Amino acid sequence: MFVEQQISKAVLSALKGLYGVEVPETQVQLQKTKKEFKGHLTLVVFPFLRLIKRKPEVAAQEIGGYLLENEPAVSAFNVVKGFLNLTVASSSWVQMLEQIASQPNFGLKAAKEDSPLVMIEYSSPNTNKPLHLGHVRNNLLGFSLSEILKANGYKVVRTNIVNDRGIHICKSMIAWQKWGNGVTPESSGKKGDHLIGDFYILFNQKYKEEVEAAQKEKQLTKEQAEAASPLMAETREMLRKWEAGDEEIRGLWKKMNNWVYAGFDETYKRMGVAFDKIYYESETYLEGKAKVQEGLENGVFYRRPDNSVWADLTKEGLDEKLLLRTDGTSVYMTQDIGTAKLRFLDYPIDKMIYVVGNEQNYHFQVLSILLDKLGFKFGKDLVHFSYGMVELPEGKMKSREGTVVDADDLMDEMICTAKELSSGRQENLTPEEVEESARIVGLGSLKYFILKVDPRKNMTFNPKESIDFNGNTGSFIQYTYARIKSVLRKAESLGLALDFIGDDKMEISEKEEGLIQTLGYFPVVIKEAGEGYSPALVANYVYDLVKEYNQFYHDYTILKEPDENKRSFRLALSSNVAKIVRSGMFLLGIDVPERM
Repeated sequence: MFVEQQISKAVLSALKGLYGVEVPETQVQLQKTKKEFKGHLTLVVFPFLRLIKRKPEVAAQEIGGYLLENEPAVSAFNVVKGFLNLTVASSSWVQMLEQIASQPNFGLKAAKEDSPLVMIEYSSPNTNKPLHLGHVRNNLLGFSLSEILKANGYKVVRTNIVNDRGIHICKSMIAWQKWGNGVTPESSGKKGDHLIGDFYILFNQKYKEEVEAAQKEKQLTKEQAEAASPLMAETREMLRKWEAGDEEIRGLWKKMNNWVYAGFDETYKRMGVAFDKIYYESETYLEGKAKVQEGLENGVFYRRPDNSVWADLTKEGLDEKLLLRTDGTSVYMTQDIGTAKLRFLDYPIDKMIYVVGNEQNYHFQVLSILLDKLGFKFGKDLVHFSYGMVELPEGKMKSREGTVVDADDLMDEMICTAKELSSGRQENLTPEEVEESARIVGLGSLKYFILKVDPRKNMTFNPKESIDFNGNTGSFIQYTYARIKSVLRKAESLGLALDFIGDDKMEISEKEEGLIQTLGYFPVVIKEAGEGYSPALVANYVYDLVKEYNQFYHDYTILKEPDENKRSFRLALSSNVAKIVRSGMFLLGIDVPERM
């Protein structure tokens, strides 16, 4: 922040002028002053005491006096124990707003030619069901994280690995063969991913009925009935034929997967997320098997008497990990190794980030070790962006039983709710603008509600709470943005200047000073969000900024302010608040409406 940098340098001058000592600027700790004390910034003097041989209160008093006399940015100070609270002069805040206003992309860094390349994997859907609420959190976190890292100056490649093979995919295929009667997305009027998801649920219903009937009629245990299931045997046989390259099975698999991909694309586009490269498990698992074979030959892995291949990780404090089954088929770990190989060939990756739920923590701990053993330079330092599960107020969701919240249905519900709640609030909008506003607000509320939560925590998503024009919600932020834009349009129609801020002698209120100070922290928040992989920091910063602006808007007039300088200053302040709100929401993948 401009003011902090100015005062930090003045503190270094004070230490040298008062005590003859020089310290690195990193030792100067300036914090935002707590609300219960007077001031804007607080200097922690404890790090200097060993060098200057003073008691904390004495040191703070002496440094404060020096700054007041020698640094124009400091207009007053007070000491609370070993903490020096500094009041920043109004002129410095005005200058700071001028700096913010002069930078259209304030706080956002652009990647350079030599910037590190970060690859982020997110989404990872299965082609046996549509995207659901859990996928929504995954996609929103992954996409937002990619934008935040871009804003920190990294090159970013967004990737997706589609799980398009395996026993689960065969379940949908078997169900379609047996009970589908040739139905297609076109003939049913359903999106392809929804149609295939219905057959996955149908398979599990039929399988459950078959197992229960065998238990009752043949007096078998559940485990015995499952092992003897003709339906499951048929499914396993289909998988074997698929792996053997059976043309008929491969043709059906390709046709049904294409239905699903078309559905996924529609959902991704609507959700506002995208990928630079999509990988498919059907293309990567063979690469993984080859890499495991290479590791076996080099002594990294070992083969058991039953022909299965394992990694011994006991020296790393873990257990042994299966990589190839007895029959030579691969496991998820093998596929991830193959995907890593292809990615490493495709891109010069400096850091790899996997956006996957916390139930996979152990998996990625193992994957990191295995990739390192196999020679991938990013292996040891790969990041598992581990996030908590998302549930509904009613509890957990289950794909097999069809109790998940479908992503498309959820977005429909959010847009519909936004339209209902916005009724009567519209600012002379056309029917088309009403629809677009409802879309922006509905999806913005959904995204914000999910992203404002610390990603490491489990969360409960309550659609009714997420759209509220008061409180910590996306719609509250969007409404405030639209309000500011309305004020600026009225000012423009009156011929008032929007880019004039004022002069250095202008006195501004504490609320205005606080708003500028909050604006100035935007680059700091972006940096912290990138380092901590936390979109929640950006979300809650934007909310705090908007809440602070609304207090200012309530207490001070803007267009009706008689003092021309003050009016122009407040218009410029409002314009820059809107700019930062827009930038912050962009990092969350959220649109903001010009009118509501």
